Amino acid sequence: MKPIKVGLLGLGTVGTGVVRIVENHQEDLKKQVGSEIEIVKIVVSDVNKQRSIAVAPDKLTEDAWEVIRNPEIDVIIEVIGGTTTTKEYIVEALNLGKHVVTANKDLMALYGGELLEIAQRNSSDIYYEASVAGGIPIIRTLVDGFSSDRITKIMGIVNGTTNYILTKMTQEGASYADVLKEAQELGYAEADPTSDVEGLDAARKMAILARLGFHTNVDLNDVSVKGISSVTKEDIQYAKRLGYQLKLLGIAECDENQVSVSVQPTMVSNSHPIASVNGVFNAVLVTGEAVGETMFYGAGAGELPTATSIVADLVAVSKNMKLGISGKRVNAMYKPTVLKTDEQISSKYFLLLEVADRAGVLAQITQELAKFDVSLQSVLQQANEHSNTAEIIVITHDASKAAITSLLETFNSMDVIHQVKSVYRVEG
Repeated sequence: MKPIKVGLLGLGTVGTGVVRIVENHQEDLKKQVGSEIEIVKIVVSDVNKQRSIAVAPDKLTEDAWEVIRNPEIDVIIEVIGGTTTTKEYIVEALNLGKHVVTANKDLMALYGGELLEIAQRNSSDIYYEASVAGGIPIIRTLVDGFSSDRITKIMGIVNGTTNYILTKMTQEGASYADVLKEAQELGYAEADPTSDVEGLDAARKMAILARLGFHTNVDLNDVSVKGISSVTKEDIQYAKRLGYQLKLLGIAECDENQVSVSVQPTMVSNSHPIASVNGVFNAVLVTGEAVGETMFYGAGAGELPTATSIVADLVAVSKNMKLGISGKRVNAMYKPTVLKTDEQISSKYFLLLEVADRAGVLAQITQELAKFDVSLQSVLQQANEHSNTAEIIVITHDASKAAITSLLETFNSMDVIHQVKSVYRVEG
């Protein structure tokens, strides 16, 4: 049988993992696909660079167009990252009738809908399992495993860097700044960690998951985003005291075809399965009308977990080629995008207030809560030994985002409330 010929764009950490898996698992791949899979050309930035894997010099090139326009190459695997130039490469490949496998979450978050349409027009496949949660097959699960169900909620830890930082802060009582520095030294966080710690990386992944889960074209700008840089040791301590873990969660919900997607630090009850997901691991919990809650857990990044997802996509693309069904995957985004208003977004909330330590303050606060139809699940008051202030912790029952926003505006204008120190959504 004619081999499947592959062009690989990028030979960094993940690209190296792809080459290792394809070379070492050739017999297994051949049995699954029905023919050999051969990486015939690899695009690198410097062909003379020393590498951790042996590659024949004639397979290397610095010219991506040479690979993309090579008529013998069937599949392009993209692991170079970036958006503008990379998009040009992928659009050209798809228009030439080639199939594409990518791990590029930024590209798929920004241009996924457009690229899927181009692929469909050209009867080409574009697969992108590795763009979200590394080695967890969550995209394939949403597309295939839930095809007979209606998904109502997708919630998860989809960024390992922030989960590592919050885990260390919780387990060791360390400060955000100290743990971030340690994460950078260990290579878990970039020198510029903004994308991770401010929730931007997680937002891109949640946009992708929401599109697939709810069959609507959720734009990256539709995702409400708050990162972890303002999380304090005090927040962590209060969470532990009340039976919660602080996690950066992506939360996507769909009710009657109305959608909300957010990324935010969230208080998660210790009894919730996501509360036990620690370190650099990822987990995604999917709720379907029929199946209820299911959770998917595993390594969110790294050479081999990510490369494994890429090669799994390569196998799927190769099978489609052999069966003659390339490009037949149904375009998942067939519903109009209707975003929930703040009045329709509802959850429990944790509020930490610094107030004047005198009689009647709590009564004033509960009066304002009642005005905005926000009811209390629990309240805790603690005097500050070093000043004439106290801290009041409020956990609400379900309340609309609009009501909480208005309530906080009122709190900020009250003389008896010195500061609204923290506000977090509560799950579980």
